[in-house]
Parts: sequence; structure tokens; C-alpha cells
Amino acid sequence: MITLRVNGEEHQLDVDPSMPLLWAIREKLKLTGTKFGCGIAQCGACTVHLNGQPIRSCVTPVSAVMGGDVTTIEGISSSDGLHSVQQAWIDEQVAQCGYCQSGQIMSAVALLRQTPNPSDEDIDQAMSGNICRCGMYGRIRSAIKNVGQGVVQTYDPQETAHG
Repeated sequence: MITLRVNGEEHQLDVDPSMPLLWAIREKLKLTGTKFGCGIAQCGACTVHLNGQPIRSCVTPVSAVMGGDVTTIEGISSSDGLHSVQQAWIDEQVAQCGYCQSGQIMSAVALLRQTPNPSDEDIDQAMSGNICRCGMYGRIRSAIKNVGQGVVQTYDPQETAHG
């Protein structure tokens, strides 16, 4: 049995310790926001956080994350609404096909946690491991800058429903 802490909850999984974290997240925990892209840690679609740092879950065995805190795309928003990065993605209309976006968002959240108002160079470096086949890099940069500059606020679904 492997114990994983994912999105603040502990899970006991009967899996091979060498199973990639991606498959434990998607197949065992049924959290399907994290995507399989390349399987060799080159595209970033499978990005999750381990103790706040972005990692590629397609090549990380579950045994390597035991005792750590894993956060998936499902774990970054709160009951109060979307994470500010998710709202910025909507505001900037970043997603086209959308496949890479959970990994892009997870990398952006980690960047903004370490560098709250990143430069273009900071963004380029942090996002370089995430491929967007639709080429939405300009919108991704704008969304990240908007969050860093405080332009974007967390979405409140109650405000929209009542206003």
C-alpha cells in the first residue's frame, strides 16, 4: 500500500511503487484534470506540484512522492472560487484546444508563488517546459503578467449569480 497526500487528503492506494504518479492520480483517484501528453517529461501537460514545486507526473513514481504534498489542477481553486491564474486564463481567452492548459496553469501558479511579479525572462524560463501546440504563448504571458500586477481577482460565482 502506498499513502499519497493529494489536494490535502490522504489516500491509501494498492499500486506498484514504480507506477507513475500521473496514472495514480488519473486512474486510481479519478482526478482527470492532469493530462498525459508525451510520457517523457517534455511537454508539461502532466505538471502537478510536489510540496509547491512543479514536477512532471508522467515520469515521477508514486514512491518518490510518499510523505509529500501533491497538488493537482483540481486542488488549486477554493470553495470561494477560481484561483486567480485560472481566472486570468479565462479573461485572456488562453485556452484553444485546452489540452495543455492544466499543466500550463500549474507551472504559472508555481512561478507566481516564487516570483509574484515576474519579468518576461522569468516567465520564459518557468514556462519553457510547457508546450502549447495552439501557440497561445502571448496570451499565457499576458495572463501571468495580469495576475502578477494584481489586475486579476479571484472569481466569485456568487457575485455573478446575484449581480
